[in-house]
Order: sequence, then C-alpha cells, then structure tokens
Amino acid sequence: MNYGREFGKGIWQENPVLRMLLGMCPTLAVTTSAINGVGMGLCTAAVLLGSNVAISLLRNRIPPKVRIPCFIVVIASFVTVVDLLMNGFAHELHKSLGLFIPLIVVNCIILGRAEGYASRHGALPSMVDALGMGLGFTLALFVVGGIREVLGNGTILGARVLPEMYQPVIVMVLAPGAFITLGFVLAGMNKIEALFKK
Repeated sequence: MNYGREFGKGIWQENPVLRMLLGMCPTLAVTTSAINGVGMGLCTAAVLLGSNVAISLLRNRIPPKVRIPCFIVVIASFVTVVDLLMNGFAHELHKSLGLFIPLIVVNCIILGRAEGYASRHGALPSMVDALGMGLGFTLALFVVGGIREVLGNGTILGARVLPEMYQPVIVMVLAPGAFITLGFVLAGMNKIEALFKK
C-alpha cells in the first residue's frame, strides 16, 4: 500500500469539503474566521483519527447487523473527549464553536470514513487515511475562514492585514458570505484541476 498516496488523497483528490462536498454544515457555519476554521478542523481530525483507529481494531469483533450503532458509540466517545479537552484548554475557541463540536458525532465525514475505510482496513492504513482526510478538512476550513475573515474584517488570525481605511465587506462574515466564498474556492479548485489535466 502506498501510504503517501493514501495520505495525499484527503488533501486534494478526495478532499472532504472541496471534492466530496461533505461536512457542509460546520464548513458554512463556523468559518467566520480562520481560527474558527482551524479549531473545528483540528477537532474533527482528532475525532477522525481516534475513531478510525479504534474501529479498524474492532472491525472483526463488531457484528455486521449493529456496525453503524457501534461506530456512532465509538465516534461519540471521542467527540466527548475532544469536547471536554477543548473546554478545559481552549475555552474561548470552545465557546466560539459552540454546538458544532458535539455535532461532530453526526458529521458524515467521520461516519463515512468509518464505514467506507476503517471497517475494511488495518490500523496503520486507517490512521494514514484519517490524518490525510483530517488535514484536508482543516485546510479547507482554514482557506474558507481565512478568505471570509480578510474580506469581512481585514484581518487574518486576528492580525490586521488590510489598512485601517479598508471598508469591510460585512456580508462575508454572514451566512451568504460562506456560500459565496465556498463557491469561488470550488471554482478555483476545478480550474486548477482542469489545468493539470491538459
């Protein structure tokens, strides 16, 4: 197995957000700033990593008839751990992300990777897959959040990058700004892909 290719597919070819259009709810809701995008992405990546490895180790012990409920219990356990750790060590970011951290339990990226990959592969390939998918998800949220923050506030990661006289485009930090930004990012990725295919 080519671990480099397995890792890289989550970043570009099978990026959960920008290629497979999964996890749209947190992508559109929490990316009002780059730090929110990174925080949500890292939380999801941690849950994905833990649940993929656990499910790959338990895959032969889980009866096929109850595999989805078992996957959800495993995922919920890791979400609870991440939620409590984040509340303890990054309280402000935890407050900013709010309900979207517990909602990682029903994120189709996590359950999809558990069902489609971890339940069919060993622990090491599942770990590599989770790291690639988690990094791809985090990068996508960072890009969308960064663009929205720069245009909507004139800052990136809280640091001013545009002059004080810049008039923020307020719509970029509102719900329509998420759709607009995501549309342009998807179009940009499609254009880059088309150029590579030529």
